[in-house]
Amino acid sequence: MNATILHESRGRIRFRLRQKQMTLAQADLLEAWLQGKSWTRQVTVHERTCAVILYYDGDRQTVLEAIRQFSWQEAERTTSLPAHSTRALNREFEEKLVTKVVCKAACTLFLPSPLRIARILWHMIPFVRRGLRCLLRRRIKVELLDALSISISACRRDFGTAGMVMFLLEVGELLEEWTRKKSVADLARCMSLNVDRVWLRTAQGEVLVPVSQIQPGDAVVVRAGGIVPVDGLVLEGEVTVNQASLTGESIPVPKRPGGAVYAGTVVEEGECVLEVKQASGQSRYDQIVHMIEQSEQMKSEAESKAANLADKLVPYTFVGSLLSFALTRNVARALSVLMVDFSCALKLAMPLAVLSAMREAGRAHITVKGGKFLEAVAAADTIVFDKTGTLTHACPRVAQVVSFGGKEESEMLRLAACLEEHFPHSMANAVVRAAKERGISHEEMHSEVEYIVAHGIASRVGGERVVIGSHHFVFEDEKCTIPTAEQAKFDALKPEHSHLYMAASGQLVGVICISDPLRPEAAAVLNGLRALGIRNTVMMTGDSERTAAAIAKQVGVDRFFAEVLPEDKANFVQQAKAEGHTVVMIGDGINDSPALSAADVGIAINSGAAIAREIADVTIKADSLEELVILKTIANSLQRRVSANYHFVLTFNSALIALGAMGILQPASSAMLHNLSTIGISLKSMTNLIPEEKAQKALAEKN
Repeated sequence: MNATILHESRGRIRFRLRQKQMTLAQADLLEAWLQGKSWTRQVTVHERTCAVILYYDGDRQTVLEAIRQFSWQEAERTTSLPAHSTRALNREFEEKLVTKVVCKAACTLFLPSPLRIARILWHMIPFVRRGLRCLLRRRIKVELLDALSISISACRRDFGTAGMVMFLLEVGELLEEWTRKKSVADLARCMSLNVDRVWLRTAQGEVLVPVSQIQPGDAVVVRAGGIVPVDGLVLEGEVTVNQASLTGESIPVPKRPGGAVYAGTVVEEGECVLEVKQASGQSRYDQIVHMIEQSEQMKSEAESKAANLADKLVPYTFVGSLLSFALTRNVARALSVLMVDFSCALKLAMPLAVLSAMREAGRAHITVKGGKFLEAVAAADTIVFDKTGTLTHACPRVAQVVSFGGKEESEMLRLAACLEEHFPHSMANAVVRAAKERGISHEEMHSEVEYIVAHGIASRVGGERVVIGSHHFVFEDEKCTIPTAEQAKFDALKPEHSHLYMAASGQLVGVICISDPLRPEAAAVLNGLRALGIRNTVMMTGDSERTAAAIAKQVGVDRFFAEVLPEDKANFVQQAKAEGHTVVMIGDGINDSPALSAADVGIAINSGAAIAREIADVTIKADSLEELVILKTIANSLQRRVSANYHFVLTFNSALIALGAMGILQPASSAMLHNLSTIGISLKSMTNLIPEEKAQKALAEKN
């Protein structure tokens, strides 16, 4: 890449490509290529100026050498572009806004008066049409007020006021549409499907392959807790599928052979083989966009309140205008009142504030599925944590493999990896990763795998029933026993480790000891949440009392519960809600799904089970729990902004109405101040709730 360094500081470099122009596709490609580098913290590509701002970690020479070796051909071959980009959307609306402003200025400065009046009269037609439509439907809405104010101004030959009112209304509508579409697009992209590999059924058995290799007609296996990677038809098996991400309905839908399933939905129960119909699964994006735009469930109470209040206040504005005319017989005073309404600012600023907050959360790797969940996070006073993979590190490691009954440790790890790779969880991933690191291959050698939620996995190997999972599952449910001569070895297992027990034909054959260290930031995060309004912190785990107590002491939770089942977590959440608490639940596993669904806000770790992400209302990236503090900060700040918006809109517009009724403000001034205040508060609502410097600092600290 031919480029010139424009400015440089520690960990930051700004350079310009030596080319005349950059297409939107090239800008997206370069940005995706840079984001794929391990040393990249943040990158912004400006396609108009061919400039790039890059924040990085590590060695400067490594970064410069990579940039120097960049080529468009190699990047196109090795880099996966996002299916949907907002760059073209931004370009479209930027050009619309600039065009509108330039045209307004040119017409005002250069058009002769007759042509300028004719242009204003032509532009009036859509506004008048909307007003007449409201009148015919016997509904007094803001469209009627706009039509009356513009029409009365034109009838008084005050074309300047009429033209300015229409211009400001059009700019406001354009900004609203731009922000809404961009926010929805950003949110939909975050919620879009992200699957790397799938189980492909072949003549030789099941093979784990990249999803990019899947073609229509292929047979793909999906098990309980797994995400459906493609659109297809059920060939074999019966399953219940959670389709909330597409339909908004949380009730699982049964699917039998011949039934259609869609990419991004999650199998809650059962196992099935799918015939691939649409390999790309791209239709999911448009479906998500439609759901976000249409679902009333996504709206916060503040948004609904603003919309209802705005509609209720419109008739009062109309009555105020008529009353002003009746008392003063002054058309200008009545028109000054008519020029002001509360509806525009309330209906525009509140949704923009919520959507902008959701977008800001997205930039911090937090996906929020609706404004009402931000509102619930702000009101939350209780937070419940799962332990494994949540309070403890997202990448636990196998510390030891202890074999029993004369079995080889390597053989036990191979068998465990073979079973666990079908059901991705932090502990299962640790087993699979340990086998790979030790060079132990684990080809399929078992029959159908059965997953028992919150307990473990069962299958048959060589005619023997093999189970792996929790102590409760292996020893109480399955009634497995410990070899008599090896009880002492069993008792000597280290309590600081989490354990996966494996048994064959009713006898213990191995224990996988998992090192599950506490996240270093966990204690600080809990203190940060307390400072932001969380009063009760709870940890719930299926681990032993001894292990749970040790972790609880280190992290500093108020209460903890050990050896709990999924229903225990859900029952606790429901009880806390019944006591008047607003509850947030955070987890990463299939066993956390009932509690995530029961909570006021369910938060899932992005690297966790697909069904947990599907059911959750919010997802966060796995690298740091500090995102919980960021989420709570954004939610609290949003509520303060919403309250401030209410007070400003009601106070400022009431003052304009009063000044107009007293004859202090002329209609043109009243319209100008009202529309400018609406645009101003909307633009303010679109600004970051967390200062940019603070956000950059937090990002740098995390990386």
